Amino acid sequence: MSGYRSKQMIVVRRDLKMRKGKIAAQASHACVEALAREGRGADIRVVGDYGWVDLAGGARGAVPTPLEAWFEAGVAKICVYVDSEEELLEVADQVRAAGHIAAVVRDAGLTEFHGEATITAMATEPLYPEQIDPITGSLPLF
Repeated sequence: MSGYRSKQMIVVRRDLKMRKGKIAAQASHACVEALAREGRGADIRVVGDYGWVDLAGGARGAVPTPLEAWFEAGVAKICVYVDSEEELLEVADQVRAAGHIAAVVRDAGLTEFHGEATITAMATEPLYPEQIDPITGSLPLF
């Protein structure tokens, strides 16, 4: 699968015109949530520059999972954008329909958005390009 190189996709709403720091925070929230969901039940962890370690002591399979490949090959993150909440939710629905994790972030609105809870970003679990490019491949880079 793609030379065992996977990537985590991050989708941010550009229409909100968030400050750079807010964009970074919202993208980070989405990434952490997606990894936490992916990591449930996984027997891996990152140890410095040594990549992943099998905590269960079992033999690694011939083909690494996308999460294992992601840690081994450099934890690629690709940030793209959409211009509306509807577009972001449509992408999330497509990711979920394909059987993958889509972590959607709703900001509480305490520092921006005039106190209104607002959907700001979404991230996927690490996936191989052939798994995610059909869904996010046409979205513009942020």
